[in-house]
Amino acid sequence: MNPQAELYFVNLLEENQNILHKICRLYTTDIDAHKDLFQEMVIQLWKAYPSFKGDSKFTTWAYRVALNTAISLYRVKKRKITTVEWDNSLQNIRYEEYDDQQEQQLSSLYSAVRQLNDIEKALVYMYLEDKDYAEISETLGISEVNARVKMNRIKTKLKTMINQEG
Repeated sequence: MNPQAELYFVNLLEENQNILHKICRLYTTDIDAHKDLFQEMVIQLWKAYPSFKGDSKFTTWAYRVALNTAISLYRVKKRKITTVEWDNSLQNIRYEEYDDQQEQQLSSLYSAVRQLNDIEKALVYMYLEDKDYAEISETLGISEVNARVKMNRIKTKLKTMINQEG
C-alpha cells in the first residue's frame, strides 16, 4: 500500500474508531479484552483495506469487518494466539480511551444485549447507531424485511429481559 493510502486509512480509522469501541463493548466484559479485540479489529481492517473498493461507505465496510472479527473471536471461547507482520504505520493510530462512565445509564441495556446471539447483537448495535435498514441488511447480508422483523422481535425480547432485571 502506498504511503498516501496508508495515511488515508489511518485518518478514516481515527475518525470512526468509536464504531470499534462500541462493538468491543458489546462483545467484551473487561478492559483488557476490549483492548485486545480493538487491536485485532484494527489488524483485520488493515489487512482487508487493500480489497476495499469503495462500493459501500467506509463505515459500512468497517462495521462488517469489525463485526465479523468480533463474532469470529468470541463465538469460540478458546482463543488462539496468532501473529501477523507488524506494519509501523499502524502505530500512528491514536487510541482514545473508552469512557465507561459515560455509558453507565446504558448498563442494563448492554447487559441484556450481551445475552443476545451474535447476529442480534450486531443488529441492535447498528440500529442504535441510527443505521437505516438498507445499510443494516447490506452489512449483515440479510434482506431489509428480515432486518426489520428481527429488530422488532429483538426489541420485545430486550424489553422483557430488562423488565425482569428491575
